[in-house]
Amino acid sequence: MLLGGSGSAALAAPARDEAGTVRTTAHGAVGAHAAAASAPMVPRATGAAEPSVEERPCPVAVPSGTTCGYLLVPERRDVPNSRTIKVGYAVHRAPEASGQPADPVVYMSGGPGSASLQLTGFLTQMLPGRDVVVLEQRGGRYSEPRLSCPEIARGIVDTLRGPGPGAAENVPLARQALACQSRLEAEQVDLRGYRTTEIAADVVDLRAALGYPGWHLFGVSYSTRPMLLAAARDPEGTRGVVLDSLLPARAHWYDEASAALSATMTKLGIAARFDAMVKALNARPATYETRDPLTRERLTVRLNGDDVATILAEALHETDVIPIVPALVDGLAAGRTELLQPLVDAAGDGLTSHEWGLYYAVQCQDEVPDNTFPESRSPRLFTGVVDAAVCDAWGLPAARAEADALTPGATATLASAGGETGGTATGSTEGMAAGSTAPPILVLGGGYDPTTPPEAAREAVSAVPGARFAGFAGTGHAVFLSNGCARRTIAAFLDDPAATARACDPGAAPHALVRPGDLALTSSVYRLLRSPIPLAVPAAFLLVSVVQLLAALVSLIRRRGGGLSALAGLAGVALCGLSALSLSAMEDWTALAIGVPHALAWYGLLALVSTGLSIVEAFRLNAAAARIVPALTGLALIAWLYGWLLA
Repeated sequence: MLLGGSGSAALAAPARDEAGTVRTTAHGAVGAHAAAASAPMVPRATGAAEPSVEERPCPVAVPSGTTCGYLLVPERRDVPNSRTIKVGYAVHRAPEASGQPADPVVYMSGGPGSASLQLTGFLTQMLPGRDVVVLEQRGGRYSEPRLSCPEIARGIVDTLRGPGPGAAENVPLARQALACQSRLEAEQVDLRGYRTTEIAADVVDLRAALGYPGWHLFGVSYSTRPMLLAAARDPEGTRGVVLDSLLPARAHWYDEASAALSATMTKLGIAARFDAMVKALNARPATYETRDPLTRERLTVRLNGDDVATILAEALHETDVIPIVPALVDGLAAGRTELLQPLVDAAGDGLTSHEWGLYYAVQCQDEVPDNTFPESRSPRLFTGVVDAAVCDAWGLPAARAEADALTPGATATLASAGGETGGTATGSTEGMAAGSTAPPILVLGGGYDPTTPPEAAREAVSAVPGARFAGFAGTGHAVFLSNGCARRTIAAFLDDPAATARACDPGAAPHALVRPGDLALTSSVYRLLRSPIPLAVPAAFLLVSVVQLLAALVSLIRRRGGGLSALAGLAGVALCGLSALSLSAMEDWTALAIGVPHALAWYGLLALVSTGLSIVEAFRLNAAAARIVPALTGLALIAWLYGWLLA
């Protein structure tokens, strides 16, 4: 399962910030490292050169004052003479100002395998007045080599053609996974060099290469893992740590994911309806027409209850989608399976948002070995099944566990151990007393995040001096991307980690929940967004009503009658105006994807009044033939409203 945003290895909803801007997703399962050591920790390879950088043009749009480059590092620090790879990064230098400059911040997205550089502008606006360093993951989109795996993406899409996945589908998926692995190995990629300990060492090396005496570490979802390891390895260079959507190291993510999702549904007050939905769809899977995310051709998928539960787990990452989940689940449990279409259409974007070779290299070494994948769990989330199948095919060795900055006493232990634990930056393992203290740590969690539950993060933080937790109501995964209060909280922490005053109220939910019964459930508005042709009916009705009203008013002024026509036109205009006001008053427009206000059905009575009066006028003696037009458009609107929009 992917962490850091809104998606999974197979299924993901698009993520947006508060202004509606599409943002990157950063999802990826992260959890306990394997307890057994089949791979060593990562010391610097004997004779390896000190870390260095080289400049390059920025591959994405970045704000003025930003330079980009590559960090040159060994692919495997535990292997002598390992080849050199390039890890992408960007540095935005803060404008010069009087006084002591603020400590810089280094940020990395999650995944594993999601890109970071495109967030440079967002981060510089969020953290003005200090240098912002954005670091890619080795093997990521803006690093070399780039560990993409279109073969696996193709295999995942194929599994969606039937409900499951089952053993029969895992065989071709494993075949595609092996094809990707063979291709990467033929390109001289050593997949054992792409794991959390190496990514953490890249963070430490980059500080030394850029010459910063110290900085703050900022990770979200999966990248909280390498940031915590980097803080433990480089305590003297770490001023503070910000962890958004943390999953503690002792957690077994895959084994706990179903229970975490069910717990979130309980928080939303829909646990029983959720269970009923899963059971009903497992008995009778639903069929959807969507687009193949790889070819953009039409694709028919069949989803059972476990598949739909996976989609909903990813949808809960998004703060603007969370409010509609209670009403959506209730509708799905009642058999309204068409309501899921918006999330099905959005799901495929996750297949193009990550580098799956990197994702599985990390997952297969650092996360999957710690889980048992019990088949008795319910719901049986799709991504866990897929990830287990791929990792079983790849057969990579489990990585060795390593203490991080949230492990009590880890900083002192690692500092005194020095090079034996993989410290790589010059000065990061020298002159450290055994009594070194951990840096201040701020952990953020979303109240409705099923992927990195806030309860687990709060418990992990409570045992570590200098660490504190901030929970944000009504929010999902990757809190800082969708919650302005979270961004202000981070900025205040970086300015003064010891300050206890709150920068804002984290208990204020961005949107109220849409409970079952709050909306008239319909997928028609979403269909309108895909094809606005049906809007011609209400548009024609409004136009005719306006003309009818104006013509009738002219007739009344000239004392030629027309009172019924005036009332008919007025009723039609009032219907359209009240409907527009009702829709504009909706707090979260995402709700229109599954329903409309009940008031629209009552406002439709005005259409009956308008049409009835128009019919009377049309069939009066000596009435002009044109008077039939308002009656016909009124009948068309009634059919459209009650027979299509609200059906």
